[in-house]
Amino acid sequence: MTPQTLLDHTDQGRLWPAPLTANAGFDLDAAYTCALAVRQLRIARGEQPRGYKVGFTNRTIWPRYNVFAPIWGSVWDTTLSFSDGEGTVSLAHTCQPRLEPETVFGMRATPAPNAALDELFEAVDWVAPGFEVVQSHLPDWKFLAADTVADGALHARLLVGPRVPLRELARDAHTLDALLAGAGVTLLQDGQPVEQGRGANVLDSPLRALLHFVTTLRACPGAPDLQAGDVVTTGTWTDAWPVQPGERWAAQFSAPLPGLSVRFTA
Repeated sequence: MTPQTLLDHTDQGRLWPAPLTANAGFDLDAAYTCALAVRQLRIARGEQPRGYKVGFTNRTIWPRYNVFAPIWGSVWDTTLSFSDGEGTVSLAHTCQPRLEPETVFGMRATPAPNAALDELFEAVDWVAPGFEVVQSHLPDWKFLAADTVADGALHARLLVGPRVPLRELARDAHTLDALLAGAGVTLLQDGQPVEQGRGANVLDSPLRALLHFVTTLRACPGAPDLQAGDVVTTGTWTDAWPVQPGERWAAQFSAPLPGLSVRFTA
């Protein structure tokens, strides 16, 4: 499939006819080249990139999805919304949507070259709970890693909850790293708990997942660097759960993150 065909399937919420990895030589490098071509098509038609999503940072679910390293993709003004704690998200034109509770960072600056945790901390403006709706255009969520990259890194929607200024949470990187790693979340569907997770599931902490992403992004030919104002959602603390219109989901995070709830519409 061409980049335009991939974008058409995304717009229409239609399954792909076959995995791209069925084609000989379609590897991760080819997948990122394809994803960046789709990105340019979206920009050309007027969409604005608002940051990035990082996926498959939760090592506990790697065997379930047969993907064993993180991936990343773009977040758009058409897929991003903000909430003070309770939001509404449309599932229109999504494909096999699932929900993930995550930590979202807002950037105040481009991280320094070769940034370590301390320099990365200085580049972050705020931290928030988030719900990412992910999707797969291959049946039953069966794919290889390169398929997921070409599939927009599985991104469909991102709801960002209450944004907490970074320095209200921690005065340095290592304090924030420990706080987020030690935090927990309970995910609820219509008031009933379905799973619990921890920040440490995400590459040992969401801040470390962000650092890994910055390094990976800068190693990808043609990928734009992080900019002030970008958002980055760093991966799910639990498994990804199927969702449908009419459902209400909530994430009860322990300190330092506030909670977040979402109602889904068609």
